[in-house]
Amino acid sequence: MKRLIEQILKFGVVGILATIIDFGVLYVLSQPLGMDPVLSAGISFCVSLVFNYAASMRYVFTHREDMSRSREFVIFLVLSLVGLALNEAIMAAGVSVLGNSALAVMGTKVFATAIVMVWNFVSRKKWLDAGETA
Repeated sequence: MKRLIEQILKFGVVGILATIIDFGVLYVLSQPLGMDPVLSAGISFCVSLVFNYAASMRYVFTHREDMSRSREFVIFLVLSLVGLALNEAIMAAGVSVLGNSALAVMGTKVFATAIVMVWNFVSRKKWLDAGETA
């Protein structure tokens, strides 16, 4: 149980940093640059994904010896694409209902982030983590 709590805390730190990257890129693209909020959310999600993979597989999850790094990355990518689909669906629904003001976009993004965060931890824990190694 202690290992799981430590892992969740590390996941939280990596997630906070990835979220800062995600929200920062989203805000810059959708507000000052005037890009479509849904497209901006997709781009920001992908930028934060690169950071998230590197940090998650180094600090949060234990590499499975029965899996090559390339296979690990492909699985991470597929799981993240499901997360991206969830993110985009929630962003599209939120913007269509609430509009594309900064408050509406960022509020919708908070909700999308919470849903995707749960998906990310549970799916990565199940398919990528080697589990207890100590």
